[in-house]
Amino acid sequence: MLISEIISVLFFAAVFAAVYSAEGYLIFGAVRDKRKGQARRYWSKGAIVIHLLAAVGIICLVWGFFIEPYWIEVKTVQIPTSKLKHAVVRVVQISDLHCDGKAGNEEKVVRLVNAMKPDVIVFTGDTANNLQGLKQFRNTMGRLEAGLAKVAIRGNYDIGAFGEADLFGGTGFLELDNNSIEVENDGEKFWITGVSYESQTDIGKALKKVPKDCFSIFLYHYPDLVEDLAGQSRKGRLTANVDLYLAGHTHGGQIALPFYGAVITLAKFGKKYESGMYKVANIILYVNRGIGMDGGPSPRARFLARPEITIFEIHPQAD
Repeated sequence: MLISEIISVLFFAAVFAAVYSAEGYLIFGAVRDKRKGQARRYWSKGAIVIHLLAAVGIICLVWGFFIEPYWIEVKTVQIPTSKLKHAVVRVVQISDLHCDGKAGNEEKVVRLVNAMKPDVIVFTGDTANNLQGLKQFRNTMGRLEAGLAKVAIRGNYDIGAFGEADLFGGTGFLELDNNSIEVENDGEKFWITGVSYESQTDIGKALKKVPKDCFSIFLYHYPDLVEDLAGQSRKGRLTANVDLYLAGHTHGGQIALPFYGAVITLAKFGKKYESGMYKVANIILYVNRGIGMDGGPSPRARFLARPEITIFEIHPQAD
């Protein structure tokens, strides 16, 4: 976690604690004043402000824990390219399912994704929070349908919790582990490269065989490699063909705030690439907010960071 993220968490935690400490003090004072036949303290102008803030906080908590985590947003992104002459490719990205033993959004994901009739489905890491969730994950992924290919990579949670376990067996998904595959649609070829969370030093090797004149999709759980791939890193330049970089991990902060955005992202660049689409040199980076919720110490809630499924319509660029 970056220092700026630690400061943000501490600041907002302090504000939260201050509001509800003040509300508790007012309630205690009101009870005491009532015994004395006085009640003005509880309804002073300052007290009313505290009451309103506390009420808004409770509404936000209810929203964040019980409503928004199950309200999936489907986003469509148009990607014109000169590397396709007539073929149109529909790629659906899902990420960070973080399945638990108890069902969450899995049925909605299957219904929504299959209704999109994708050519390709890509999963950008973090399968499940526990062994019970892994069964749920495999069942969900196995029911997703794509016309050309289903590919996946591992995220940091997968490496830490499941090691070398076969996460995608029986799902129909091909796990990309520092390698590339060629896919053909309507007579035109494009490439998909996947790099696992632990092997980011091998990206040059993974991309080496991708032709420069073919559209190239790069999958990595974090957005952290985008500036290296764009040749902007102080550590050196990496010459590679990447047109569309798809990542997850950040959950859009999972908890975001109005006018501020993600409180934390746990990513190298912090809020710089917290969610959505960015243009970095010649690379389009898209950071998906994911479907599930972190199984660690983070609150099992989402606020202003809805779960997301993204559709990429990759098509020939107009003359």
